[in-house]
Amino acid sequence: MKRALGLVAGVLVSASLALAAEQTWTGAISDSSCGRSHKSMIEHSGKKLTDHDCTIACVKNGAKYVFVAGSKIYNIENQDFAGLEEHAGHKIQLTGEKKDGTITVSGIQMAGRK
Repeated sequence: MKRALGLVAGVLVSASLALAAEQTWTGAISDSSCGRSHKSMIEHSGKKLTDHDCTIACVKNGAKYVFVAGSKIYNIENQDFAGLEEHAGHKIQLTGEKKDGTITVSGIQMAGRK
């Protein structure tokens, strides 16, 4: 009985570590105001902004950085991570741990670069 409980506990610990393991996704750094598209913000501001400039402006006005991968938008836990501002609006590869729809970022690089 003790062996069975030990085996079950070991499997559960291994599964939880696997779920928390780092992953890499391809997508873009955006902001919580615009999400997947900056078109509306650009139309309302009357200015021709790049996705990068729009994201930076929105974050400076209180929005949070988010990661957009396909149809999914993930919150970013560590908003002060180096590289978020630099790569805002760019197609990137983001590495981190995902938990409950929030990613803790551990690395960012431009998509297609190794």
